[in-house]
Amino acid sequence: MRSNKKIKLVSSLLVLLSLTGCSSSTDALMKYSEINSDVVGYTTSIDTVDEYANLYGENLCVIPLKSDKGGDGNLAAEATLLVNNSDNELLYADNIYEKLYPASITKVMTALVTLKNADLSDTVTVSYNASHITEVGASLCGLQEGDKIKLEDLLNMFLISSGNDAGIAIAEHVAGSEEAFAKMMNKQAKEIGATHSNFVNSHGLHDENHYTTAYDIYLIFREALKQPTLIDIISEKSYKVTYSNASGNNIEKEYSTTNLYLKGNEAMPDGITVIGGKTGTTIKAGSCLVLYSKDKSDKEYISIILKSDSKASLYSQMSYLLKFIYK
Repeated sequence: MRSNKKIKLVSSLLVLLSLTGCSSSTDALMKYSEINSDVVGYTTSIDTVDEYANLYGENLCVIPLKSDKGGDGNLAAEATLLVNNSDNELLYADNIYEKLYPASITKVMTALVTLKNADLSDTVTVSYNASHITEVGASLCGLQEGDKIKLEDLLNMFLISSGNDAGIAIAEHVAGSEEAFAKMMNKQAKEIGATHSNFVNSHGLHDENHYTTAYDIYLIFREALKQPTLIDIISEKSYKVTYSNASGNNIEKEYSTTNLYLKGNEAMPDGITVIGGKTGTTIKAGSCLVLYSKDKSDKEYISIILKSDSKASLYSQMSYLLKFIYK
């Protein structure tokens, strides 16, 4: 069992690390101990290094608090991050540890927990709670109480069209309640090093206690991309589904992606292919986007923009950010 000191050391790493750019987790922790042992008050032992590597992964881009490479006036969002996920190389970072609201980017974590803990062939029965979201402007799939739908279909609808009702239905099916599912989300976040996040729901509708950071989103999305099913879903432009209502009648619907790059409403930067991602928008969160992209050499990138002041600005900034791949 890990000692409290080791847990504190691992939790402190992502905030206090005094390196430049990214590093493998093992090297980062060893260097961190050399530089900051006087600050933290602990000595790194071999078993601590091994535990850290096992917990967070060998090929992690560890970005220190003071390594932001921001300052470009064309990137005015509250937080911005671009990482070469193939080489674990930091390309741009600004305010990546600021506490912000993730809006529907939350759905990436929901999908990750679902894919790790549930059988997609299950049939989900939509509850009253899931079918009665009353928040004005909330994105919905239009589910009704008593609808019966395959979990795989529900997850596709959820990620592609960002329907919050589908999120509640998923949470209740997987964990029995929204509260229990949120605990699963927070447990998963801690396991992958996203120690500056707290989730209270599966969809991202605003709550003061539901927050994250750009760096945590990188960690969560990076882990989610290990699931081929998630990549398949987020790369789809639309999704057709047939399910039954409470009376046993078939319902047929088609849902379109909220990703304007996939829709063709926004042009991808030259030499960049946007595979997919997740949008998010609330009044408090602003306009947010996390993307998975590839360059001409098939190298993979994770890019994040949080709290842009409009959808138009969000996409113009993201397109500008992706050009850093070739700078």
